[in-house]
Amino acid sequence: MAAEVFFARLKDGSTPDEQAQKTKEIFDAAGAKKCISPGDFVAIKVHVGEKNNITHIRPEIARAVVEKVKENKGLPFLTETSTLYKGERENAIKHIMHAHKHGFEIEQVGAPFIMADGLTGNTEIEVEINGELNKTVKIAREIRFADAMVIISHPTGHMLTALGACIKNLGMGLASRMGKMRQHSSMKPAIKENKCRLCGKCIEWCPENIIEKREKAAFINSEKCIGCGECLAVCRFGAVKYDFGRDSVIVQKEMAEHAYGVIIGKEGKCFFINVLVNMTKDCDCIDKSQKKIIPDVGILGSYDPVAIDKATLDLTKEANQRSLAEVSYGKLDAMHQLEHAVRIGMGTLEYTLVEI
Repeated sequence: MAAEVFFARLKDGSTPDEQAQKTKEIFDAAGAKKCISPGDFVAIKVHVGEKNNITHIRPEIARAVVEKVKENKGLPFLTETSTLYKGERENAIKHIMHAHKHGFEIEQVGAPFIMADGLTGNTEIEVEINGELNKTVKIAREIRFADAMVIISHPTGHMLTALGACIKNLGMGLASRMGKMRQHSSMKPAIKENKCRLCGKCIEWCPENIIEKREKAAFINSEKCIGCGECLAVCRFGAVKYDFGRDSVIVQKEMAEHAYGVIIGKEGKCFFINVLVNMTKDCDCIDKSQKKIIPDVGILGSYDPVAIDKATLDLTKEANQRSLAEVSYGKLDAMHQLEHAVRIGMGTLEYTLVEI
């Protein structure tokens, strides 16, 4: 059976207030209030962007969802998890302080910001999923204790998975630190000696400190590598290589299975929102200002995380001749994550677009 994906168009360059208003309209048109019962703890998953990132979703959108949850007598809280890489979001204290700097404080959004995976990212619960790669996955503990969820995703390209949207926001965004490491574990980077400038950026940013300077180039200890991709992200000279043909497929499957672990057991209690504005080549974890690569499209809402990501690919292709994934990392195939999610029972690729 086809899923419904609700769609509110936005003109290119829309303001945060216009985006927030369309988010409310999507919430109402979809009847998302049925996910929320009085007294429910409602986790609102956001991504506040890394330092210097300016294209992440705006606090006004989070506030719009908070207000809708409160209208239905739920108890909303914004939530996130710690990152594997070094940065402003590597532990709960830094992450919350950074979120406040980006406008996601109680006074602005009307709800507290609570880390789902504890102080250092290892507060977790193992969830049975019976997947193809995993029989259990490690998920941030507080997500399992939430009664309902609203997942607000900002679709972007992604260097490992081609598309970073709802499935990524669930799978990587709400896994514990160990869950994130498991997803990345197949990625084994190496250094191209002829391109390495020995600048030291990869050494500086490696969270495991397993990269060293050698005479001709940096060297990565692949046996100890956790596959986070940080070296690839910070290298400006194209000196870090992966076997993307194989590794990307495995990462996407792992990501989908962890995403399923987040939502399993919450049937009828999850609503997914994709904000198709300020879409960039790389994800909001990148510590720099990025330019959008596709005109703004609008806001999507659905009860199906697979269908909403498929609609994201389709609508961005309609607006740009090539989808967000294709224009970002055309050598990778984002459909691996969607198709695997369908195989494990997470959703459907078939959808009906309901424009409001």
